[in-house]
Amino acid sequence: GRDLRYQYVNRKVADYVGVPAEKIIGGQDEQFFDPQTAERLHENDRRVLEHGERVAREEVNRTLAGGETRSFLSVKIPLRDTRGEIYALCGISTDITEHREIQNELHRLAFYDPLTTLPNRRLMLDRLSHALASHAETGFEGALLIVDLDNFKTLNDSQGHERGDQLLRQVGERLGEGLRPTDTLGRLGADEFLLMLEDLSLDTERAMVQARDTAEAVLTRLDGPFDLDGASYVTTASIGVALFSDARGDVDTLLKGVDLALSSAKSAGRQSLRFFNQQMQVEINRRTRIEAALRRAINEDRIELHLQPQFDLQSRIIGLEALARWQDAELGQVSPADFIPVAELSGLIVPLGQRILERSCELLRKWQQMPGLRGLSLAVNISPEQFRHPGFVDDLRDLISREGIDPGLLELEITESLLIDDLENTISRMEQLRELGIRFSLDDFGTGYASLGYLKRLPLYQLKIDQSFVSDLLTDSNDAAIVRTIIALGDSLDLRVLAEGVEQEAQFLRLDEMGCKLFQGFHFGRPKPVDEWERLLGEGMD
Repeated sequence: GRDLRYQYVNRKVADYVGVPAEKIIGGQDEQFFDPQTAERLHENDRRVLEHGERVAREEVNRTLAGGETRSFLSVKIPLRDTRGEIYALCGISTDITEHREIQNELHRLAFYDPLTTLPNRRLMLDRLSHALASHAETGFEGALLIVDLDNFKTLNDSQGHERGDQLLRQVGERLGEGLRPTDTLGRLGADEFLLMLEDLSLDTERAMVQARDTAEAVLTRLDGPFDLDGASYVTTASIGVALFSDARGDVDTLLKGVDLALSSAKSAGRQSLRFFNQQMQVEINRRTRIEAALRRAINEDRIELHLQPQFDLQSRIIGLEALARWQDAELGQVSPADFIPVAELSGLIVPLGQRILERSCELLRKWQQMPGLRGLSLAVNISPEQFRHPGFVDDLRDLISREGIDPGLLELEITESLLIDDLENTISRMEQLRELGIRFSLDDFGTGYASLGYLKRLPLYQLKIDQSFVSDLLTDSNDAAIVRTIIALGDSLDLRVLAEGVEQEAQFLRLDEMGCKLFQGFHFGRPKPVDEWERLLGEGMD
């Protein structure tokens, strides 16, 4: 009726809810179904009784008595009296639970591997097709990894298929650990698994490193022993990797590429990974060597500091910039252009930056006792990752206190990339450090994202004109206009302006004409080891 009470039920309804029919009459859904089911039934009933709708839909209902959940195809229609007024509704429900279970089972058999319950080859190919289309639309790189167990056939032949199946199930579980929401794991067949990584970086090199890190994590997860009927079993795997950009939008091309990469990995021996693109493999090998060596160098404190002087118009040194230099026993002299990007991609930039900052503060403390260096500022580059590290402000405050230095002599050089994300938090941190007396210089100005709105709000002390503008200053009118604008901007905002990359006397003279007062570059002084500058300045060099 309109009060949502039962006026009639048949025997099947009574059997389903587990209550005799006579006790159902006059009752409401809350007495026989769980709250979610009852609310859903009421909602449909009100649509029929209040609006005269005919409601036909599939329902999944759960009873209170037995707690049984079943699926129904339910049709509800309004009942009207001689005046056309709705006085009740009639509902007919057909139990389709078994039908749904059969459909679900057929779907599982069609799209999922029965042994591991992972998506099978058919479903993975469909998802790969969608992923490549998304890559083409958004530009975000992706990667496909094929994971093949080493010597799986030997296990099957020697210990039987049952143990082989146990291993495959456990491997599937381990591969599924730590996946991102956008990652898809599937079983290709036999002892091969596919791992699809979507929405990696827009930058191919960064995406390549992300794929490598994931592949190495997979090898590590599979490295521990497996329990097969109480016996410990150790296996290794080989991994082939192909980036979506290698596929040119074609799933078959991507699969062929990842297969070739796997063949290369297996040829290299156990527990290896290889990229499809040979040039990419060479690059990833180089980066991996640099990363491992850099990690050791940081841990063993083998990163050196070189200093480059900064001059005023009277050719007096007003400060120095600390620059990281690295000489490795095997790799030789590694350029910052090579190891800094690797440090940024691997997360090593934070401990590397912290060590450079510590060394710089130690130097400022030492220079307080050296007349030729006392009072000189020292500029240190700070990466966005280091600046955003949760303990950066407190650690730097403690470092300054521990070394007992004048914070006004410490100059932190930041780049415009720091301003892209979380500007409010960036400004807050800069303000905290400025209150300590630390000064900020905006490095490589003009090459990034800073707007006038940002500059007005940032507690800056100095702008550094990027050397790319200085190098063509004499021949490119556009670069000359940019340099002139930056100098004028600095004047209007009461900021110092320093030109980097000054290599020629003519560049210096032109910058002088434009009103620039501070300079840095090979024309004035090349980066040299700390002890050389301490000796030169200690002897009274101006």
